[in-house]
Amino acid sequence: MAKYLLVYFCGEMETDPKLAEKKMAVWMKWFGDLGKAVVDAGAPTEKGGKIVSKSGVKNVGAKPVGGYSILQADSLDAATAMAKRCPAIAMGGQVAVYPLMPM
Repeated sequence: MAKYLLVYFCGEMETDPKLAEKKMAVWMKWFGDLGKAVVDAGAPTEKGGKIVSKSGVKNVGAKPVGGYSILQADSLDAATAMAKRCPAIAMGGQVAVYPLMPM
């Protein structure tokens, strides 16, 4: 099975503790439903990132990436089907799915 990087674009973290707990439960259920396909559940990102290039370092500004995960699947289509059930989608976000090259 190949590995796939999921990149979440889902806006700001919930600040209300009760709502944050409910949202986290939804994410944990999704990860549980994926079972052994989850190689690394990943983590959300915080604000304040940097972009590094030949021309220097810039602040990211608004939070463009909400987090990441790594899944294993038989194909890009199979990984994409898993991503379609991601809680970020129901919360108005997006999920990018990238095949990872074996190294």
